[in-house]
Amino acid sequence: MTPAFAKAAPSAPQTTGVGAIDWAAIRAQFPLLTRTVHGKSLVYLDSANTGQKPQAVIDAVNDFSARHNANVSRAVHALGGEATEAYEGARTSLARFLNVRRDELVLCSGTTFALNLVAYSWALPRLKAGDAIVLTRMEHHANIVPWQLVAERTGATIKVAELTPEGELDLDGLWTLLTPEVKLLAVAHVSNVLGTVNPIREICREAAKRGIVTVVDGSQAVPHRPVDIAALGCDFYALTGHKMCGPTGTGGLWGRRELLAQMPPFLGGGEMIKEVRFEGTVFNDPPMRFEAGTPNIAGHIGLGTAAEWLSSVGMAAIEAREQQLLEHAMQALQSVPGLRIFGTAREKAAVISFAIEGTHAHDLATLLDLEGIAVRSGQHCAHPLLAWFGVSATCRASLAFYNTEAEIDALVTAVNKVRTLLL
Repeated sequence: MTPAFAKAAPSAPQTTGVGAIDWAAIRAQFPLLTRTVHGKSLVYLDSANTGQKPQAVIDAVNDFSARHNANVSRAVHALGGEATEAYEGARTSLARFLNVRRDELVLCSGTTFALNLVAYSWALPRLKAGDAIVLTRMEHHANIVPWQLVAERTGATIKVAELTPEGELDLDGLWTLLTPEVKLLAVAHVSNVLGTVNPIREICREAAKRGIVTVVDGSQAVPHRPVDIAALGCDFYALTGHKMCGPTGTGGLWGRRELLAQMPPFLGGGEMIKEVRFEGTVFNDPPMRFEAGTPNIAGHIGLGTAAEWLSSVGMAAIEAREQQLLEHAMQALQSVPGLRIFGTAREKAAVISFAIEGTHAHDLATLLDLEGIAVRSGQHCAHPLLAWFGVSATCRASLAFYNTEAEIDALVTAVNKVRTLLL
């Protein structure tokens, strides 16, 4: 029998138009959003850091833990079979959500692990002195540091694609960097600081013409817009589960089958083997080859549920709703005296990084928290980007479909209030 957590139908409405969706009813499925902090109603504007979870995801995780808990692929008893069925069902759900083959989808702890997997299993055995890796100025540290470590060990060099003042990639400059010695290009689909949406299909097409392998960080794209990996033309695509309404410690790496087949294991032990002898070990086929040890079973069951739940709402509708909220927020925040917004790309996700002249981002965020407003402050794991803008830190308000115009207005009111306290 299929366990309850694996077959529970999402309760979000099946619809495609943003105006046809009852967004208040959607929001009501997120229990955390009813909280108060410091005696104020919570206004959660930190979804680029981690997304909140609908009740369907919470129930799926809890039901597995309470009624079906067992390890996967290691027992013939009923619970073991239920756990394995549900875990592999989650892989299927996520693969369907991304429009990829399930046997090309590695389940892992998140984007950081996925990028390191590519760095150590694909890049490290292949790169050598004289080769080059191209990154962009807007990358998260997780898409910088692994490549630096590979470059240090192989003698390869790193080249950086720069931005326009609006926070868009300078594509002409990027094309000039794609010289014959470049073997790999790593790029964010959406910037976690600027909200810039990069033209990934065009970038991957130009890289492919030159025989350059492309690695895309999809952390900020998959939760907020339709992503058809098969249509992008990339070679690897990394994502994290907790930003897309799933549990922490979950995520995935999609890779082209022929590339995954060439890659040695990253970690050893568990289900990544077919046979172990002291004379030598026969490794499993991808994706199992890269899934050593006991996986986060409950977490990935929750992630599979999140993918199904998001699909039931419709990612196109989610993107449209978030664009409405972004437009409202950009207009409202520009009325605040002395406020500077970083990132005004023509195609932009619902992420707004800002600073107020004469204030520090941490002070601003601390006082906003006392007003019930949750935003992030700091460098957002993007030190090179903020240095390029000439600032040490910003505040970041990152929106999701479960936010409201009233919450944005509350943010603006609070910003105006705390500004007077700090100046």
